Amino acid sequence: MAEIKLKNIIKTFGDVNIIKNLSLDIHDGEFLVLVGGSGCGKSTTLRLIAGLETCNSGDIMIGDRKVNDLPPKDRNIAMVFQNYALYPHMSVYENIAFGLKLRKVNPTIIKKKVNEAAEMLSLTQYLHRKPKELSGGQRQRVALGRAIVRDSEVMLMDEPLSNLDAKLRTQTRTELKKLHQKLKTTTVYVTHDQTEAMTMGDRIAVMKDGVIQQLATPKVAYEYPNNLFVAGFIGSPSMNFIKVNISDIGTKTIDVTNDGLHLKLPYNPAITDISAYKGKEVLLGIRPEHIAVANEKIQEDKYKCMQSWLEVVEPSGSRTYLHVSVGKKHQLTAEVDTTSLTGVLNEGTDISLYADLNRVHLIDPQTELVILSTQRFV
Repeated sequence: MAEIKLKNIIKTFGDVNIIKNLSLDIHDGEFLVLVGGSGCGKSTTLRLIAGLETCNSGDIMIGDRKVNDLPPKDRNIAMVFQNYALYPHMSVYENIAFGLKLRKVNPTIIKKKVNEAAEMLSLTQYLHRKPKELSGGQRQRVALGRAIVRDSEVMLMDEPLSNLDAKLRTQTRTELKKLHQKLKTTTVYVTHDQTEAMTMGDRIAVMKDGVIQQLATPKVAYEYPNNLFVAGFIGSPSMNFIKVNISDIGTKTIDVTNDGLHLKLPYNPAITDISAYKGKEVLLGIRPEHIAVANEKIQEDKYKCMQSWLEVVEPSGSRTYLHVSVGKKHQLTAEVDTTSLTGVLNEGTDISLYADLNRVHLIDPQTELVILSTQRFV
């Protein structure tokens, strides 16, 4: 195992700057996820670590070795690709053993390693089969087995689950996490799926336009996003954003107002001072699961409720999604526990929603930075 250090990495393709002065420390034995939309630079970063691309400037360290000029075969890494990259004419056994045979490893050792990997990945009964005789999930496990037997310091995975159906993707996520807990290999995992990132990563690096927007544990990135992009990208359904005016700032509360909305947020200037924003417009962010249907008692507190117009009710088993409008132009989604709903919700009628004011974020619309997270005051 080994730590990975990227120092001031710049990568361009022609006139396009893909990676912009990226620095990143990946801990020994860590499962780090690079997550972001298409074209954000996450796969390019992985390929730079692997040696499949070369950086224009900066240093890449694996353990105590600078590997900028080393070919992939000398970096002691294993890589799992999106398309599995299996040899169709070889059996499962031969595919897993192929890299070891190239390195002229003793056949007895090869057999031992392949059998151990096959048992770990529940592939023992398929060792004689060709890839075309396997399901997508089984092929992915073969690709993992080929990587495991290398005993490499680093495991690199480039969207390995994207070709699987939803059910199999969930199952394989769990298998990959268990596998990492057993092997403790330093792993860098690339995905565009924020659910994968949140469920698998020890830490996640959220990327946009070749820049890491936030590097944190999934819990911290979810509860304390750095900026507008991270707040909107992490979470499904995504965070709601409303333009509000900070009409008053007291010693314990902040008043935010807009058409059909007046909320009193908890505040402590000793922790976060935003007095300079009084009278200015900001974005209020609140996640769908932090909005609920207000009962009669809660409705009496007008500073916690939002009078809304119910447009669409979207049942989804244990959860129900309410799509509403607040005021004249603000569209919100509320994710509520289905069992908490009493009576029939009629689309096209008024509804009072309760906002959990201890889970609100205020964002500067110019810098797009989060200036206040009320959970810090809980």
